[in-house]
Amino acid sequence: MSTIPEPAEDRSAVRALLRLWPYVRPVRSRLFTAAFVAVIASCTGLVIPLVLKWMVDGPVADGDTAGVWLGALYLLLLGLAEAGLFGLRRWLVARPLSRVEAEMRAGLYRHLQRLPVAFHDRWASGQLLSRGTTDLMLVRMFLAFPLTFLLVNSVTIVVGVIIMLLQDWTLGLVILGPAVPVMVMCVVFERRYAVVARRAQDQVGDLTTVVEESVLGIRIIKGFGRHRSQARAFRELSATLRGTELRKARLLATIWAVIVTLPEVAIGAALVLGAVQVADGELSAGTLVAFLSTALALRWPVDSIGFLLAMSQEAATATERYFEVMDEPPEEETVSGTSPAAHQADEEDGGLRSDGGLRSDSGLRSDSGLRSDGGLRFEGVVFRYPDARPGSPPVLDRIDLHIRPGESMALVGATGSGKTTLTALVPRLHETTAGRITLDGTDIAAMPRAELRAKVAVAFEEPTLFSASIGENVLMGADDTAGAEELERALEVAQAGFAHRLPEGTGTQVGEQGLSLSGGQRQRLALARAVVGRPRFLVLDDPLSALDVHTEAAVEAALREVLAGTTALIVAHRPSTVLLADRVALLSGGRITAVGTHQELLRGNAEYAHLMSGTGRQEDDR
Repeated sequence: MSTIPEPAEDRSAVRALLRLWPYVRPVRSRLFTAAFVAVIASCTGLVIPLVLKWMVDGPVADGDTAGVWLGALYLLLLGLAEAGLFGLRRWLVARPLSRVEAEMRAGLYRHLQRLPVAFHDRWASGQLLSRGTTDLMLVRMFLAFPLTFLLVNSVTIVVGVIIMLLQDWTLGLVILGPAVPVMVMCVVFERRYAVVARRAQDQVGDLTTVVEESVLGIRIIKGFGRHRSQARAFRELSATLRGTELRKARLLATIWAVIVTLPEVAIGAALVLGAVQVADGELSAGTLVAFLSTALALRWPVDSIGFLLAMSQEAATATERYFEVMDEPPEEETVSGTSPAAHQADEEDGGLRSDGGLRSDSGLRSDSGLRSDGGLRFEGVVFRYPDARPGSPPVLDRIDLHIRPGESMALVGATGSGKTTLTALVPRLHETTAGRITLDGTDIAAMPRAELRAKVAVAFEEPTLFSASIGENVLMGADDTAGAEELERALEVAQAGFAHRLPEGTGTQVGEQGLSLSGGQRQRLALARAVVGRPRFLVLDDPLSALDVHTEAAVEAALREVLAGTTALIVAHRPSTVLLADRVALLSGGRITAVGTHQELLRGNAEYAHLMSGTGRQEDDR
């Protein structure tokens, strides 16, 4: 599962919820107006008991029928005013809070796009999805209801208690009796409920991950008949979440029982004591009716404290989970303080001597006209994954390699040697731990990512397509001005003419992950996406691994024309792919151990010959 930050022990729900203020500030006037309207509406309800007192002690006692009808009219008008004001409050908050939720969701999406690949490697997608959906829904509900009514109900309770004390202070003290135990229970409840609410929301994220993986991997599940084991895993997580939700329900039931029972007992005691006082002539019947009506009007504000606190705690944990992602530092546009690696490439031949004594420029013609200071250069590059254990050996260790302008370099190595990791460093999907990478002499760490990725195009071994048309997927690799001509050229290079035979041609929707297409078709579209923008630098991670022999030959023939006008680094496992390149670099144990032409390395390097023989050829696992 994902790496989820542990909640801080000194967490504060108020402190967490205050972080929502920047999002709420633009709509604060409507929210404050809505809160004021709700307070007026609630206090309007407290006027009803005073009207009842006037009716009982006046028209009812005097037998004044007209006065009774007048009192009934007052009650009707007060009821209509209260209902209208609460309706106005809901209208005031609906639109602005939808805007707040939408802006927070959009901000989360933008931030996710700017977070480094290392972050996405650590976090399960289900956890991120739950933060962008369920958690933000809880935040919106809190802003719409508990935030307002914690204030409204507090004001209502205070005003109601004052009214009751003014009517009869002895009965008022009886009603106030349960206040202390209720407040103590609320504090205990809040602390315990926060822990369980956080656990439940994290478990929702885990469950979302399982569902997403099951949907995306449905072919594997059906192909291997693993639907029972997947269903079992889902049931186990569902049962765990159910247990957590039941614990939440038990906590809420406990606090609700206390909050409901104690005030009800107090109201019963006040009724008995007030009846005795009325019988003794110490209290008017109208005052007792008004007092009890006020106490009953306060039942809802008091009873609601439990679930308002519960909703507030859930919103606080949802806010914490949201900002756990938003607080992650995004990719820096440029990395300050970069310095050239101490180990420099040989300026004469632009590379290393191989173990077999091969010169790195042995495959180039002397009249090629290539500049030794341009192209793609790795200088003393060291890379260790951010989550690696301290002291563990780096994945890449002091890589020195120079790919000259217009040259193509094949990168060959055994499984786990770091080929894919090395290619990911060029577009800065990962940052180097030490050393530097330059494009035409410019350190990529000093380049804005937009500029860098406009120069470098990448085709990954595992092609990813989006739920869009074939044309839209391919043109993602070009700027917004690219059109049908560029699309056709890219499809031709990738030998992806099958797109025209689909029901709607290049406008055909490929579906989620492009799983409606074969692996070879997806790979050809990914290659077309890489070349459509005519990039200056091209990084291809074994781009032809899923193609049959005949299609591979056709793609290679077209790709040679593209490679003639670009500087390319190509991860290769097959001799046919290696032959696309001018030179070959052998990556072994995180180091470049040999550089030369295919034929030179076959003759002079046993490890390379073993890899190219077929027995050592394997797909890279990272």
